[in-house]
Amino acid sequence: MKDKRGLYYYPFPENKRIRMYVRKQADSIEFRLWNQDDPKLWKEHGWLPYDAILQATHMHKGKDFKPKQTYDINIANALIKDQS
Repeated sequence: MKDKRGLYYYPFPENKRIRMYVRKQADSIEFRLWNQDDPKLWKEHGWLPYDAILQATHMHKGKDFKPKQTYDINIANALIKDQS
């Protein structure tokens, strides 16, 4: 899907108020979270390269949050491919 901010998907499909935006910068895929209930989130947190997300996944082991599921590289690649 696409809107004025760019390409996005729903990282938590049951919650349509949260979107994950994706873009390709050089050879890297980047992600940025937007939450309708927290407008400051978009301004305070910039784009995250997927490599940085992978490096941070070890910090979330054993917790309910699953970064690789939230920041889904397969969905991101499909969205970007469909746009080109």
